[in-house]
Amino acid sequence: MTTGTVAALGVLVVLWASAFPIIKIGLEELSAPHLTLLRHLVASAAFVVFLLVFRRRRWPDWRDWPALVALGGVGIFVYHLALNVAELRVSAGATSLIVATAPLLTAVVATALRRDRLPPLGWVGSVLGFMGVALIVVGDASANGASALGLVFEPYAALVLLAAFATALFAVLQRPLLERYRPLELMAFVTWGGTLPMLLFAPGLAAAAVEAWPRSLLAAVHLGVFPSAIAYTLFALALSRAPATLVTTYLYLIPLIALLLSWWWLGEVPTPLTAVGGAIVVIALVVVRHAKRRDALRAITAPRAVGD
Repeated sequence: MTTGTVAALGVLVVLWASAFPIIKIGLEELSAPHLTLLRHLVASAAFVVFLLVFRRRRWPDWRDWPALVALGGVGIFVYHLALNVAELRVSAGATSLIVATAPLLTAVVATALRRDRLPPLGWVGSVLGFMGVALIVVGDASANGASALGLVFEPYAALVLLAAFATALFAVLQRPLLERYRPLELMAFVTWGGTLPMLLFAPGLAAAAVEAWPRSLLAAVHLGVFPSAIAYTLFALALSRAPATLVTTYLYLIPLIALLLSWWWLGEVPTPLTAVGGAIVVIALVVVRHAKRRDALRAITAPRAVGD
């Protein structure tokens, strides 16, 4: 992976980490559907400007439109609606940690859909990751008074897991399209395709926007330009240069930054159980990466059979 790709992922991590506490701010005055739609109207407009400025105006082949719309439906519509609704009940810090299971889920999806084999040690890492997620969810429920012992799961956290799975599908399924379109072009088309079904939430949006506090509107603008238009383009750029299972491992850095931002901006102090769960998730990252590297090294050094 080149230095430029790593730098792009570093900016991506910071921008996506900022989204979790900013979503909380946007939800103070806007409903989850309205915030989701407003964010992506802003992102759609931003992509129009980007395509004009960078002179990337190639129109997609008509045969690719179904795939583009489906990709937008999974990675944009499902992901963001599930995430915004979940943050009505789940803390921003815990949400970012649960979404950080996306790399583990990406490995599973890549194995199933693209024959990208995960070695046995990688599956151990996946199990560790889900154990960490369980502790995070229980810790967040306990902090919100769901149970004195913290043994009751917050149901809304299931929506965050749905968002993480949508991210995994999004990362794996866009790779073939990146062979035909530039990252900026692809993300523009996908965002527009994902925004179309959100227009179902348009009724009442104008009135809600007028009544909303300025900081909620500014939150929607920030989400649309930075974590959406810019960060998603950087994500596609990285995926065009490296395997999805490697790129998504960097997403494990997002919770660390998001927890700090949530603590700073929202006063959400993580519970000890949440911290333990986060540590287990990070350990899972190390295990999965080590397994993938060792498997790749074995593939390179393994002797070939006669006639290969």
